[in-house]
Amino acid sequence: MNFSKRMLLGLVGASVLASAPLTALAEDWQPRKPIDFVIMAGAGGGADQIARFIQSVAEQKDLTTRPLVPNNKGGGSGAEALIHVSTANDPDHTILVTLNSFFTTPLRQENLGIDIQTFTPVAMMGVDPFVLWVHKDSGITTLDEYVAKVQEMGGEYVMGGTGAGQEDSIVIAFMSEAYGLDINYIPYDGGGAVAKDLAGQQIMATVNNPAEAKGFYEAGDFVPLLAFSDERMPAYPDVPTLKEMGHDFSYYNQRAVVGAPGMSDEAAAYYQDLFTTIYESEEWQGYLASESLSPLWMDAAEQRDYWALQVDNHKSLLAALGE
Repeated sequence: MNFSKRMLLGLVGASVLASAPLTALAEDWQPRKPIDFVIMAGAGGGADQIARFIQSVAEQKDLTTRPLVPNNKGGGSGAEALIHVSTANDPDHTILVTLNSFFTTPLRQENLGIDIQTFTPVAMMGVDPFVLWVHKDSGITTLDEYVAKVQEMGGEYVMGGTGAGQEDSIVIAFMSEAYGLDINYIPYDGGGAVAKDLAGQQIMATVNNPAEAKGFYEAGDFVPLLAFSDERMPAYPDVPTLKEMGHDFSYYNQRAVVGAPGMSDEAAAYYQDLFTTIYESEEWQGYLASESLSPLWMDAAEQRDYWALQVDNHKSLLAALGE
């Protein structure tokens, strides 16, 4: 299944700012206490890095009257975060940094009773591609060598990724099906722990997002073999895409912020205005470029349409992969 950036962009026409939030409404409300800035993944991963970068921009520019307080809740493939936010005692002071598990976890764990359409749209900050990484000491430098090694090990090749039945495992499952691979997959609460264990060679490969693997790559520890993006990424011009290898598949992780169910219109407008300012900032635009993220902005109405579209897409994708 093709889950491409172009398909995402087609929903909104282009990656440009839509109409600005209702600034006048936002001016009527200010946070009265620290803001619970929930992250549906563990420390060190892409979502965690983004949340803490956003926090730093807000602090440096004095954009909030109360601080954003990062709060990692990565358990249960993001179920812990979804439950925490959906049952928040103070919706006006609770926001969530999301991944695609915002869509997949409620689909795979229907007993949670989570309806994502009850959450409050705030901001789509960009989308993040996936890359297949191995450790330099593996001696593997090409996709062909990787495939041969995995096939040789007959089910003993170990890969790690964030969660089960969510982003990393979806990408690995598609790749495994495409190349006839039998992989032993270990789920983690966050991409930071995944990258750390590849660096320590407790696992043999990952599909970390570029930001999660960047430090290890720059240190020479990680070797990128394959990109699951529509085109080759500027930061990795010699790394082929899966599409180039004849498989019509690409996959991106959403980097978005949503508010708790029941958030007031005034608080929603405040956060939409805040994250519009952050999105437009030189700092955030620089972060998108340096961490190989693609810009993708949506207003509140477009986000709700996007959520519905991605739920349908992931239902089909999970069913095709037997999840």
